[in-house]
Amino acid sequence: MRRFKKTKAVKDKDVGGDERGRRRCMVSDPGQSHSLFRGAGYKIKHDCFACGENSVVDENRFVHDGEMFNVENLENLFTYKSYVEQLEASRFHYYCTKCDIEFHSECSQFPSKMIHPYHPQHPLTFTFLNYETGIMADTSYREFYKVLASFELELSEYLKTIEPKSNIIFDKCTWCRNDLGEWFYRCSICNFSLDLRCSTNIPPLAIKNPKSHHHSLALFPRPLSFPCDACGLINVSEPSYACYLCNYVVHQCCVDLPRVIKITRHPHRLSHTPCLPTKVSTCRVCYKNVDIRYGQYSCSHEDCCYVVHSKCATHENIWDGRELVWEPEESYQTEDMAPFVKVGGDLIEHFCHDHHVLRLEKSVGDSEKQCDACIRPIGSHDHFYSCIECDFFLHEACANLPRKLDHALHKHPLFLDSASLCEQYRQELICFACSRFSSGWKYKCKEIGCTSRCQLDINCILLPECFTHKSHEEHLLFISASCNADDKVLCQGCKESVHHVHGYQYHLHCTLCEFALCYKCATIPDEIYHKYDEHPLFLCYGKSGVEDDVVWWCEVCEKRLDPTEWFYTTNSSDQSCTTIHHGCLFGDSALFKAGHIFSDHVEVVGNDSCSRPICGMCHRRCRHSVYLKVDGNKRSHVRFLDEVTLLCSVRCLSNTRWRRSSRRTSLYQGRFDSVTRKEPDSLHLG
Repeated sequence: MRRFKKTKAVKDKDVGGDERGRRRCMVSDPGQSHSLFRGAGYKIKHDCFACGENSVVDENRFVHDGEMFNVENLENLFTYKSYVEQLEASRFHYYCTKCDIEFHSECSQFPSKMIHPYHPQHPLTFTFLNYETGIMADTSYREFYKVLASFELELSEYLKTIEPKSNIIFDKCTWCRNDLGEWFYRCSICNFSLDLRCSTNIPPLAIKNPKSHHHSLALFPRPLSFPCDACGLINVSEPSYACYLCNYVVHQCCVDLPRVIKITRHPHRLSHTPCLPTKVSTCRVCYKNVDIRYGQYSCSHEDCCYVVHSKCATHENIWDGRELVWEPEESYQTEDMAPFVKVGGDLIEHFCHDHHVLRLEKSVGDSEKQCDACIRPIGSHDHFYSCIECDFFLHEACANLPRKLDHALHKHPLFLDSASLCEQYRQELICFACSRFSSGWKYKCKEIGCTSRCQLDINCILLPECFTHKSHEEHLLFISASCNADDKVLCQGCKESVHHVHGYQYHLHCTLCEFALCYKCATIPDEIYHKYDEHPLFLCYGKSGVEDDVVWWCEVCEKRLDPTEWFYTTNSSDQSCTTIHHGCLFGDSALFKAGHIFSDHVEVVGNDSCSRPICGMCHRRCRHSVYLKVDGNKRSHVRFLDEVTLLCSVRCLSNTRWRRSSRRTSLYQGRFDSVTRKEPDSLHLG
C-alpha cells in the first residue's frame, strides 16, 4: 500500500483557542467568536465546511486500519508512532452549534472561508493561483491535501519550497510581506491576502491583565513596522498589541516576558525594566549597544551596570526558562563548594585526589610535567600543586576551580566531574565546545531534563567570555549564542564550518565584524615546548606576501606546509627556522596524559622512545607525544587483530572500534563522526 505523509494534527490551543483552550470557529466574528466542540468519530452528518464533502480526506486510513497498516512493513518504529498519533487525533470532528457547520479534524485548520483577526472587515477565501496561466480559483483543503500527497510533502516542507512569483497583485503576503505561494487566503473585496503561515496564526483581539503592563492590551490592526517597546526590535510577521492610554506597543511574544530571571553569565539576578537612565550601555551577550528607550534586563545591585537586551537574555541558549519573581534570592545563589581543604602551610587535600596530599611549588620550566586537569604542560612561570606520593600535578588556577560553576557556554550550572577515568568511556572524554578528546577534567550538566548533556573541558572553561585574540587583535571576540541550523559560521582559523551540537553552535564572534573562531582553534596554545626544538615554538597565524616558489616543510610529518595557514615556528621572520603544522603538535591526542587509562582497556603511553611505534590501524608511525595501547582481551565486543594493539590517535581508535564492533551506535556517534572525519590540517597530514 502506498503511504503518504499527512499534515500533523494540531491541538486546540494551537489554532485560535479561547481562554478555555477551545478552538475558535474561523467563520465567526473575532470580536464575538464562537467555540468549536469536539464530536466523537471522524464521520460527520453534513458536508465539511472546509472541503465541502462528507467523507474525510483519506478515509482508507481509518477503515480497517489494523489490516491496511502492517507494522512489519514500516521502515522504523518512529513511522508507526507518528501514524498512531495522527490516527488518534483524527478520530473526532469539530462542530459549531451557533453557525451550524461541521469540520473534519484535519480540515478545521484551513476552512474554505474565514474571518481573520488580521482582516476582520471582510471574509477571506482559500484560493489557488496558477502563476503561469494567471487563473485564480477558490479551492478547499481537500484539493490542497491532494497536491501535498502527490508530492509526499508535509505542510512545513511545502512552505520551504515557496519561491518568488511575478504577479501584479498577489505576490506578497499583505501582513508579513513574504512570498505568497500558490495557495493562500484572499479578500475578494480589497485584495488583502495572507499566506498559510499567517493564516494559521490566530491571535486574540485583547489580552487582559498582561504581565508586562498594568492595562489591558488590544490587538494592533497593522504589522508593527517600528520597534517594540519591550524588546526594541522590528518584526512585522509577529502580531502586536497596544495600550492606547499609555502609547505602549509590544509584540505578542513579548507580552509575557519574565520579570526576574537568572542567567549563568552573571552572578546576580536580572530584572526587566522599561528603560534605562541616560547613558550608553552595551549588551553583555551580543556586545552591541542597548537602546535606552526600550525594555531590557539589568542588574539592580549597587555598583553593577550589567545590561542585556530582552531577546538576548531570554534566548533559549542563555536562559533556563525559570522565572524567579516569587523566589527568594538567597535560595538561588550558587553554593560555596570549595574544591580543596588546606591541611598545612602549602599543603592541600583536593577532592579529585583526596587519597594524597598536594604541595604548592614554583615551576622551573619542566615541560614533562602535565597538569592532570587541563593536560597542558607546567610552564616556567606557573605555580602548581604536586602530589608528594605520585605523579599528579595541578596548575594553581586549575586547583582553585570551583566544584559548581555558572558558565556562559551553558544555561544550567555545571559540576566538576570527579569520576574515575577508568570508568569513563570514549564518548565521555569529548568536549562539546572544542570537539577535542581529553583525559583531563570535565564540567558536566546534571540538570534533569536537559537534552544537551553538556560537558566542557578545562581549557574551554578557562577561556574568557570576551577577550582579544592574537589572530584578530583589532576587535574583541565574545561567546556567541547562535543556534540557528541555517547559520553557516566559518571559522577563520581552520576555514571550516562550525558544527551544531544539540542546538548549540559553540564559537567566538567579533563584536564589530564577521570574524569568527571555533573553540578548537581558539584554545590552541600560543607558545609550546617540544622535543623537536630546544627553543619555544610560537603559533603563527599565517603569513601574507609569501613567494610561491618557496617551499615550506613540516619538521614532524615531513610534508609541505602552507604558510598562509596557522603553524608553529621558532622565529616567524626567518623562513629557515623550524616550522611545524599545529595539528602535528596539537592533534586529537594532544590532551591525553601518559599513564591515564580510560574505558578500562585503553592506556595512554608516552611516545618518548628512540623509534616510534607503528599504528595498528593506519600503519603509519605514531608521531604524536602519546599513543594508545588497547587491550582487546578486556572487551569482548571489541575484536582486534591482536590481543594488544597500538594506535596513533583517537581517530584510529574510532575506526578500529566501530569497524570491528557490532554494538549499537551511541548517542554521541553522529557528533563523533563529524569531529574525527577531518582534522583542520589533514591536507598536510595525508
